[in-house]
Amino acid sequence: MGSFSLSSLPPPSLLLRTNKVVKISSGGHRWPRRRKSCTTTSFVFCQGGGGKTIRSGIGSVFGGRKSAWVTPTTATNQEQQSSSAFVMDASSLVLAANGQPEIAVKDLVPYSGPTSSSLVETHDGIGIVRYLRGKGFFITGATGFLAKVLIEKIIRTMPDVGKIYLLIKAKNKDAAMARLKTEILNAELFKTLRQTYGKSFQTFMLSKLVPVVGDVCESNLGLEQELADLIADDVDIIVNSAANTTFDERYDIAIDINTRGPSNLMSFAKSCQNLKLFLQVSTAYVNGHRQGRIMERAFDMGDCIARENNNSLVYEAASRFTLDIEDEVKLVIDSKEAFHPNEMAIKMRELGLERMMDPIVLYYGKGQLTGFLVDPNGVLDVVPADMVVNATLAAIAKHGMEKKPEINVYQIASSVVNPLIFKDLATLLYEHYNSSPYMDSNGMPITVPLMKLFSSMDDFSDHLWRDVIQRNGLTAITSSDGKLSQKHEFICRKSVEQVKYLANIYEPYTFYGGRFDNSNGERLMEVMSESEKRRFGFDVGSIDWREYITNVHVPGLRRHVMKGRGTSSS
Repeated sequence: MGSFSLSSLPPPSLLLRTNKVVKISSGGHRWPRRRKSCTTTSFVFCQGGGGKTIRSGIGSVFGGRKSAWVTPTTATNQEQQSSSAFVMDASSLVLAANGQPEIAVKDLVPYSGPTSSSLVETHDGIGIVRYLRGKGFFITGATGFLAKVLIEKIIRTMPDVGKIYLLIKAKNKDAAMARLKTEILNAELFKTLRQTYGKSFQTFMLSKLVPVVGDVCESNLGLEQELADLIADDVDIIVNSAANTTFDERYDIAIDINTRGPSNLMSFAKSCQNLKLFLQVSTAYVNGHRQGRIMERAFDMGDCIARENNNSLVYEAASRFTLDIEDEVKLVIDSKEAFHPNEMAIKMRELGLERMMDPIVLYYGKGQLTGFLVDPNGVLDVVPADMVVNATLAAIAKHGMEKKPEINVYQIASSVVNPLIFKDLATLLYEHYNSSPYMDSNGMPITVPLMKLFSSMDDFSDHLWRDVIQRNGLTAITSSDGKLSQKHEFICRKSVEQVKYLANIYEPYTFYGGRFDNSNGERLMEVMSESEKRRFGFDVGSIDWREYITNVHVPGLRRHVMKGRGTSSS
């Protein structure tokens, strides 16, 4: 699912302090001087999906997606008339631009070549393009999936944006530049921009993108002081999408990057005198193992998920070895209050399909997995990445302009308005692979049965043993008492344990009882102009899951992840 909140979730949060909006010249350049302004700071905290949620009974520590906080500040009257901001966060389960970035791009933006955003802006709605023109960005986790979708969208729709500083973990400047070119500029996601700018593509992109060697886990982000001062003076918006997305990461490592990392970034943000917004990207599942409809509101101090679920035993056990959610919230609140006494926190959560169910989808298509541990009537909350990015940009613009001292939460999610039921997903995958099957090493189509869904680990384990014995042709070599030889049992057990391990990793999602409300996101779309809805739309309720799964997402996986291997044309 994809959910986001101004003051969004996944774990960390993005804080943005808005000083007066800088005046922008018609060519998209900022004037060298800034106007003095009143400083009413606002914050946005976003959570998104796709990352690992470590359940503690009290809270959850994310090893996955991102979250964001945005802080806008009050501007002078003249600046207020030309500024607007909005923040949105995105997801984890979707393959680069829905597996087919060029299609997502064409659906949203006219392809008329490199055009100044001033020529296509509208003067009603939120004013997304108008607000972001000339703004300087500082983005962490820049080589990650969601950040790349965000970068591409910003540059394609607002070519006159200011500098975009990208924090990249590397040995030195040359290594950082190499990662920028190979992992970002060479990504298929940027195909449209390459076609638009032709031979000048790299020159243009490098005039906008500035690789910065650093690490959110280090003091002052590991930046050289001269460079840190330059960024602090030039940046208007900070986006933290750096996170550890390993589902079963060690607790201390997950905490280091997903909680202390945002804290370090917020400390750096305090030195950014012209900062307008701070966006934190994270997974919505940091809400913890909750039940029912999860409304778009921030946690209050003293809230406890374990007590909320009336599970005192889990609460007592968890409190002995995990970081209490109050401590996590306090870390964020303390950092937020350091900016200004009157803040606005906006919570954002985002989820998607990528890195979550994709391994299962691929194993099933290759005939290596015929069942899985999942609630058949449960909901997989996913949202295409481009919708998450669109919502993020809209939220940044809207709240950057309003600067109200209140908390606003946005969840870009599908589980309430357009739920994708697991048993329906199984049917869609079955239909796809039977109409477009994988080919085995002999060029013969692999026939897959309808995936069986199990609610019990014991039943699932029994199925795995029968299936692995049958698939490996070992049925005929069992002994008279039905047992395998020691060698064959070892081979089968290894396969069974690997799948059971995968099932345990996904269990927080495949049996998740929460449903993420997205009323605030719907209201956000209501204030967008028709032009903005076409270019930055994120109407989750409009998604046709049959079309998306069978014709966009799975084909995208096979094309980009499998590189076309196993298809009839490969």
